[in-house]
Parts: sequence; C-alpha cells; structure tokens
Amino acid sequence: MKAAVMVGYNKPLEIQDVELAEPKANEVLVKMSATGVCHSDLNALNDESTPIPTILGHEGAGIVAAIGPNVTKVKVGDKVALSWVPYCGTCEFCITGAVQLCESAFGPMFNGTLLDGTSRLSKDGQLIYHNSLLSTFAEYTVVPELSCVKLPDEMPLAQASLIGCGVATGFGAAVNAAKVTPGSTVAVFGIGGVGINAIQGARISGASKIIACDVKESNLEIAKKFGATHTINVSKEDAETALKDLTGGYGVHFAIDCSGHTRATEDAWRGMRKGGTLVVVGAFNPALALNIPAGGFHRVGKVIKGSFYGDTQPYRDFPRIAQLYLDGQFMLDELVLDRIQLDNINSAFDSFHDCNCVNVGRSVIEFKSVFEEKPDDDKILIVS
Repeated sequence: MKAAVMVGYNKPLEIQDVELAEPKANEVLVKMSATGVCHSDLNALNDESTPIPTILGHEGAGIVAAIGPNVTKVKVGDKVALSWVPYCGTCEFCITGAVQLCESAFGPMFNGTLLDGTSRLSKDGQLIYHNSLLSTFAEYTVVPELSCVKLPDEMPLAQASLIGCGVATGFGAAVNAAKVTPGSTVAVFGIGGVGINAIQGARISGASKIIACDVKESNLEIAKKFGATHTINVSKEDAETALKDLTGGYGVHFAIDCSGHTRATEDAWRGMRKGGTLVVVGAFNPALALNIPAGGFHRVGKVIKGSFYGDTQPYRDFPRIAQLYLDGQFMLDELVLDRIQLDNINSAFDSFHDCNCVNVGRSVIEFKSVFEEKPDDDKILIVS
C-alpha cells in the first residue's frame, strides 16, 4: 500500500510503498477513506521522541476490510471512525468509565507499536512504527478494536474523519467536562479546531450566551457561524472586564480554555463568576507557571479542572456527534477546509507555518477507491 512515511525530524513526509501485516487478535484492518491533517501531526514531526521511520496520522475514518480473532464490535463493511486515544478496557480507569485516563496503553503508543508491543508495518523487511496506534496517513491501517467506532451507514467519511480528534475534544470539553447547562453563559478561549467545537457543544447544550475569545479577528468571525453570540478580541480588550460586562457584572458560568496559554486560563478564571467551572483542554508549555489568586480561594467556590480528550468516551460520543450532524445540529461540512490526495500531504503541513491560513478546521486527505484481488480472482470494490 501507499503511505506517507516520516523519515526524519522536520523533514517532508515521503510517499512510499510499504507492507502491512494482517490483523491479529482484537485488531481490525481498515481501508482508509479520509484522514484529517492535525497540528498534532506537525508536533509529532518536530518531536525527537517520535520513533523513525513512522507513519503519522491520528484522525480518520474508513471501512472495515477484515477483522482478527475475537473482534465483536465491528464487522467487515462497517463504516468506522478511529479514536486516537488508546485504552486497554481493563484497568482501574477504564472499568470506571474514565477511558481517556487509561495509562496501560500509552506505553505501546509512545513506543510506536500496537498494544502487543509489535508493529504491523514494514518496508523491505525494515520495521516501520505506528502513530497513536492508528497511522492514518496510509491506504490501509491495522488498529485495536477499541480504537474502531461504528458509525451510521449514511455518514459521509470525510466529515467522519474529523470526529476522532478536535471535534470530540471540543464537544466533550463543553458537554462532558464542563457539563454546560441550558441558559448558562460560556466563554471559550482559543478558537481553533478544538475551540470551535467547544462552541458547538455549548450551543447544543443550550447555553444562552457563548462568548468566543481570541486574538485573530477572522477566527472570531468564523465563531459566530458556529454558535458564538458574542466575541472578544483579547489583544484589544481586557477579557475579565469584557466578560463581566456581558454577564451583568458576575462573570460567566463556564469557561473553556483551548488555547494552551496560561495567560488565557488566568483571564478565564478572573472572568468567571463565583461557583463557576473552568475547563482546560489546551496543553501548556511546562516551563510556564499558572497563577491563580490564593486569597479568598475557598470563598469563591470556583472549579478548575484539566480535561484530556474532552473526557470523551468514544463508543458513546462518536455516534452521538455523527447523529447530531445527520440531524442538522452539528456543523462538520464547514470544518473540511480542503480535500487533497495523499501525494499532496506536505502542502497541508506547509500551511501550518502560514499565519494567514484558516486554522478552524482541517485539510482532509481522501483516498481513492481500490480493488483487492481475492484468491479466486474475483474483485471486490471497496468504496471510499
């Protein structure tokens, strides 16, 4: 199969012909139909801890082409979205429902293997590593069954490919982590691929005011199309003052920080009312400090919590988001910024370095339909 292979740090991906072994027990072979190119893929490309060579890509959708022994959740022909957060299904966190906090599967993920510690990818006998147990920048992929979530048959796969990363994280930050309530006020800091979906989650939850906070005017305008009722350019206005002005002097009930900047988290805290909840989903630079006022901390009753992957439970949340889209309540079409072929993948990476490029959405790689030869020479068309 063809795949985009990371051959070095900060180097363009190379389109190569690679080999993919069949799925083992509890694994699924997926014919990729579409995959988004996420900024986290660029982070992996620039990260010297990423094993080389590897096939990147961690958000995608496709059709089940084969299943290994013991697989029961999907069957051949199912449309599936892939979850990049691995979980074992048996540890303390998994059995209590907090699958996003599973630690057991992260060792294999960081080592670039599947859950059993081995790889299904190779080229001319040389091992190639997996990325986030998915490696979606390829025509086919073998993934753990627990990474494979069945979707409705009518779900278009370019849109479905986005569900498993920024969409689920942003939606989950509002719905699962913050638990936004009807009639409440919500501020979202950082209007990118995650923040725009936090806005959607707040809208679907029935918030009365949704205030988008960013430094980029174009992103603030886009936010209005997804449900923001008000916007604040935090490079021009004091966020605390502006939020309180919009909420009768009290501050917002909920704040969701998707920016990854501690300054934004501090602004969100100050702009939130007593008893409010602040959810942080952006990844901080560990060299920075987060300064929350200590004086009177216990008196304000505020909650601050980190949320990994939007507290998402893929088997619950992916189908829900897909159905909301099919019902016309969740905007996914608008998040597909452009559709490209695998050969053009490096152009998508180049766009991350252009500050004028729209970053509220994804470039989506679509794979062409392919024919597979069966032993009896019949041909099966797998439609992407």
